[in-house]
Amino acid sequence: ESAQAAPAAALDLESAISRVGGDRDLLAEIAGLFLDNCPEMLEEIRNAVAAGDSRQLELSAHALKGSVANFSADAAVEAALELEQMGREADLGDAQQRFRDLEERIERAMVELKAFSEEGVG
Repeated sequence: ESAQAAPAAALDLESAISRVGGDRDLLAEIAGLFLDNCPEMLEEIRNAVAAGDSRQLELSAHALKGSVANFSADAAVEAALELEQMGREADLGDAQQRFRDLEERIERAMVELKAFSEEGVG
């Protein structure tokens, strides 16, 4: 066993691949769509937090949570769920910090998805 553990992966690719019946190409295609749409989805959440719009926060965080769940990215799903609940309860006190957590976790997931989706190309 190596002395230093690798940082925990942001996603569970094996689980994500089994979700699509083992079709890596399909998962890579879904990953590509997610990578294209994700910045816009994050922007919607950022704007909702900035505007104090709890309904929009709930909807946008819910949409992102569903998308990122396809890749078994548990940490990102959890962060999106927290924001969704804050929106539902109209309690945005800690939303800025929660959004930063989400952004960080999504960034890590995107790096791994990009690597995965480029693997199959060529």
